[in-house]
Amino acid sequence: MRLREVGTRDRRALKSFDRDAARSGPSQVGDYRHWGAHRSGTADPAHFGIETLLAERLVGSICATGVDPVTGRFSYGIGVASQHQRCGYASDAITTLLRHMFWHRGFRTCEVSIYSGNLASLSLHGVLGFREEHRLPDTEMVRGKVRYLVQMGITAEEFAGRHPRAPVIRAHRGRHWRARRGQHWGELAGRTSG
Repeated sequence: MRLREVGTRDRRALKSFDRDAARSGPSQVGDYRHWGAHRSGTADPAHFGIETLLAERLVGSICATGVDPVTGRFSYGIGVASQHQRCGYASDAITTLLRHMFWHRGFRTCEVSIYSGNLASLSLHGVLGFREEHRLPDTEMVRGKVRYLVQMGITAEEFAGRHPRAPVIRAHRGRHWRARRGQHWGELAGRTSG
């Protein structure tokens, strides 16, 4: 996986990622939208496409938001296309963006907000070293239930302690690099054994 600048050639893929996400269910306030982030009108150098190394295929995008150089704080939005989820791309992209923002641009704190029902994202951020700071009730009620927005954060020092300096690109990582396999592992294993 690598992060690269989002270009005009990526428009079709970004639009299709958003269409697929909209079809999969009702959107929540604050959902990350690939195409919307690209079309924001600002030429933000911190908006990247997530691309596979071997196939050079766009699988998602990540964009730094709420960037405040005065306080040294920032946040980000990340989206990985549904067919490429659970393959390690989000973890690698977040780690690479944090490394860039902390080590190369000198920021000190990253804060993210995640809906309490998004257990996959909460778990991912916990593994990466983010800690829960507080929960805020969402102002919208969904079917009589109150949703919470979990605010999590990590400092540059905490990140450096958990993720020592390493090369940004690891050529051995790909679609199924982990010992614990992703959602497509059973399909692949069945094809190779049959």
